Amino acid sequence: MNVDFLYGILQLTFWQYVIVAAVMVQITIAAVTVYLHRDAAHRSVDLHPGLRHFFRFWIWLTTGQLTREWVAVHRKHHARCETPDDPHSPVVYGLKKVLLEGAELYRAEARKDDTLAKFGRGTPDDWIERNLYSPYRNLGIVLMVVTDLLLFGAPGIIIIAIQMSAMPVLAAGVINGLGHHTGYRNFECPDAATNIVPWGLIVGGEELHNNHHAFPSSAKFSIRPWEFDMGWLWIRLFSMLGLARVLRVAPTPATVPAGRQVDLETVRAIIVNRMHVLRSYTKTVVLPTFKTELRAARGTLTRRARRLLVRQPVLLDESARARLREVLASHQTLRTVHEYRERLQVLWSGANMSNERLLAHLRDWIAQAEASGVKALQDFAGQLRGYALSPA
Repeated sequence: MNVDFLYGILQLTFWQYVIVAAVMVQITIAAVTVYLHRDAAHRSVDLHPGLRHFFRFWIWLTTGQLTREWVAVHRKHHARCETPDDPHSPVVYGLKKVLLEGAELYRAEARKDDTLAKFGRGTPDDWIERNLYSPYRNLGIVLMVVTDLLLFGAPGIIIIAIQMSAMPVLAAGVINGLGHHTGYRNFECPDAATNIVPWGLIVGGEELHNNHHAFPSSAKFSIRPWEFDMGWLWIRLFSMLGLARVLRVAPTPATVPAGRQVDLETVRAIIVNRMHVLRSYTKTVVLPTFKTELRAARGTLTRRARRLLVRQPVLLDESARARLREVLASHQTLRTVHEYRERLQVLWSGANMSNERLLAHLRDWIAQAEASGVKALQDFAGQLRGYALSPA
């Protein structure tokens, strides 16, 4: 048998094949996180048309995925997160199903015309999309298979298998599965999203899933100084080359000296920074109060109650809610700080409230918190007075 034919045109060594496979997978991951996710779905970055089309072509070539379908399914995931309408929530379907059948869940949702019509707006609908990518979605994969076999020979079969399985396993399975089940949470957003690890190296920064759900329109997924987002590194590189323009990143809280008059700017600053506000409330009010109550409880309060107090009530099942009610009924101070947290959230959940009512609500909240007799709550109320909008 012809050895040259076995190892393709390029005749690479073992480690060169490994490098080629790794590079191809990382290009696909960059295409998904930078183009499909941050550019097309959330419009947090504006890619150069040439780079945007390269990524669109690469996705079609290596996965057969259409931009409109991916974007529509993902937007619906955010809009219906952790509900029966969520296309791939492990809270609804179970972790095992999302891990093992995440790609199937994606495809099933992408076949729904109403999903595409409602959530797929603004995606490519040009000549090449209508006449090549959409009607011949499997042609790209065929071209990739033929090219890999010609260039790499028999080892190309393994490269093809790795390329074809990378996104179903890493994105549809791991991120959509473990990213709503396992890891740590910087922010108590009203869904189960977690940061799987603080270093988004393998899946382009998508590992920082809790950060993304807290700030969906941010082009940068890393928030804490020790977190790393590979997708953001690509975006910064493309920006330096004139191939990308960052449109939005997560807000950074700004403060002004104490004693400031609470006004509409304060309200806007708190609403814009609501995830930071909730995180601060948990760290400086809820947890210190819980530790104090735990020391004084003498067995009537356990450490397991901490999660009940920190998590958003919508994420608790009925038994957990019942336990939370028991804890709050038995501990007045914990009930107070819990009720104040719920009242504070009216600022960003009260969609039908006028600016004047929002301002009045905040002023009343601060005044009552300062008169509550709970030291941590009083200190936090003083902090709220200092919130300001960051300079553009």
